Amino acid sequence: MYSATHGMKQQRSKVMKEFKALYLPIGVPTFHRESIQEQFELSVKLLKSISDQIECPEEPLLSIDAVKSFIENKTADLIIIQNNAFAHSEYASEIMRTLDGDVLLWTLQEPVIDGGRLRLNSLTGAYSAGNLMYHLGKTAFEYIWGAPQDERVISKIRSTVKASKLKKDLKSMTIASIGHTPPGFGFGRGLDAEIARYFGMGHIAIEARELMTKARSFSEEECTSYMENAQERMLNLDSIPRENVIDFVRLYKAYNEFVEDNNIAAVSSRCWPDYFVEYGTPVCGVLGMLNDNNVAASCEADSYGALSMLIGMQLTGQSVFFGDPVSLDMDESTITFWHCGTAACSLAHAKKGAQTGVHPNRKIGPTMEFGCKPAEKATVFRVGRKPDGSIRFFISKGEVLDKEQQFLGTSLVFQTKEKSVDIVNASVKDGWEPHYVVAYDDISEELKTLATYLNAEICEY
Repeated sequence: MYSATHGMKQQRSKVMKEFKALYLPIGVPTFHRESIQEQFELSVKLLKSISDQIECPEEPLLSIDAVKSFIENKTADLIIIQNNAFAHSEYASEIMRTLDGDVLLWTLQEPVIDGGRLRLNSLTGAYSAGNLMYHLGKTAFEYIWGAPQDERVISKIRSTVKASKLKKDLKSMTIASIGHTPPGFGFGRGLDAEIARYFGMGHIAIEARELMTKARSFSEEECTSYMENAQERMLNLDSIPRENVIDFVRLYKAYNEFVEDNNIAAVSSRCWPDYFVEYGTPVCGVLGMLNDNNVAASCEADSYGALSMLIGMQLTGQSVFFGDPVSLDMDESTITFWHCGTAACSLAHAKKGAQTGVHPNRKIGPTMEFGCKPAEKATVFRVGRKPDGSIRFFISKGEVLDKEQQFLGTSLVFQTKEKSVDIVNASVKDGWEPHYVVAYDDISEELKTLATYLNAEICEY
């Protein structure tokens, strides 16, 4: 990947504030001290294996004074409250009064049941903490029960750390709207106040014609590195008329410089009819290249689609697919997702690679033209906007099948866990938007946790 992309990633990383989590193993000292210490040591070992950004005390916090001393003058993005033994509600009350962060409440499994002494009584302590937080109105927390060696616990803590970290990272990111949504596509329109309120993100807007004008100002020689970069990844680019290829790389340079100059993590871009009619070359290929460069880029000016892409990319560490649900197969229980040609080259099926073509309706290129690679684990996701401006998360688990390109443009076939026809029936009646993200991994737990911490409604299909 060429140097401009590397510089862009470096610039974004500079503004990220360091994530910090606190592990608070609370309890009273009157239960079985050997069991308390053993569970504490196992828990610390687990947490340190998950992240070096989790601060742990040197010993269990078995008094209110010990809790106060450890958390004094500290801040935390994530608070892992573990009932190392039974703790009454004053422990949680002290923590809630002092710290302001996401909360994961962790109950330990009773280590021994032999008719003898109750070693920990962790579960009763969890009920005390949960009841206290309920009455404080702090109900948006996560919960897990189990031993430190339990795979469920390990997976839950790992996904919670990822989700809480992403929530924090979003506050250091900016999304850009390039142009307005076309008529009838207002579902994706992003408002500054709502994006800031629900995600803590910055939002800037620019007219599409400004980037067109900037693109036209570049000479062919100024775009050499962008041309080389595109030729490395887009197959058969030379089959497109040269004037369109030149205009494409000019636009690629204009978009990329705009992203770099404004520290942009995601863009929602207007596409039709402007780029076909006024500019003469589609923006589809540019958005595909940005997606490959780790910049979430949606078309049809869908801001919430770009946000969905960004979240999927951050949680998987790779490009995601953006498109419409256009077909379903009841026998296979599949839904086909498609769009005109903005998919990242890295998503192309290995059999044919990232082919280049022309827009299926406008017959102008370059656009991406391929079927996407398969994946045994995948997640369909969408940040939805409710009528009152609040948000909800569409989440559906499944896999991407090994299928040929379904229609002109870019496409993939997603096999659902539940019956695909039931998912389509329900989501249409529930008023969901027509654009979705397909992430190449099972990120459902991370998404549900993120939704909890963002006060978003969770909608699983």
